[in-house]
Amino acid sequence: MAMPSSLRPDTDTDAAGGTAGTAGTAGTAGTAGTAGTAGTEGTRLTRRTLLGRGAAGTVGGALGVAALQSWAAQEAGAEALLRQGGVVALFRHALAPGTFDPPGFRLGDCGTQRNLNDEGRAQARRIGEWFQARQLQPAKVLSSPWCRCIDTATLAFGAPQVWAPLGSPRGYPETTGAAHLRALRDALAAASARSGQFEVWVSHMFVQADLTQDSTSSGEALILRQQGGTAPQVLARWALPS
Repeated sequence: MAMPSSLRPDTDTDAAGGTAGTAGTAGTAGTAGTAGTAGTEGTRLTRRTLLGRGAAGTVGGALGVAALQSWAAQEAGAEALLRQGGVVALFRHALAPGTFDPPGFRLGDCGTQRNLNDEGRAQARRIGEWFQARQLQPAKVLSSPWCRCIDTATLAFGAPQVWAPLGSPRGYPETTGAAHLRALRDALAAASARSGQFEVWVSHMFVQADLTQDSTSSGEALILRQQGGTAPQVLARWALPS
């Protein structure tokens, strides 16, 4: 699958059947993710680093302030869309270090999968805290069958409904099957027709990319809408404030 230019893979790469990555214990995850622009999980700019760079000079300071203003506008825009409803927040699961799943992984057996670490679990809890603080309650929470997605959804929102079409693609190239893509688009269209409420889906980078030609870093979301026979629209991006 040709990755879109906005795809930002880090060491936390979603796909099944790879050889790297270590299986964790069931429901292991990570701390707060840093909201940011392009880059990997370890190198993305944070508010703190931007402010530090800003102290080094006027130009850096101006860039730092502009970036902070952009983050604030992005957060406000995503919140307004969620309140308006008729959208889906498609999350990539929280931080689960590694690449692919270990050989011999099995769905339903978290001990054979790549799981959230402590940082990822804390990140998932912070996602839930952000929504709770704003009294934003999803009408429905759907999750990929993979443990790292179920754990992300559970820690943030409570037990989700597990839904196979959100599962990580398997095979080479790693692409979401046509039947699953149809199911995702149909469900997105149905959710988009319900004003005043929103849904949360927790999935994987490859699913985000196949559905929207875009993706996020771990623990971040795309705010989506699909109307009529049009392609899914990315209306906003959501990330935890750092």
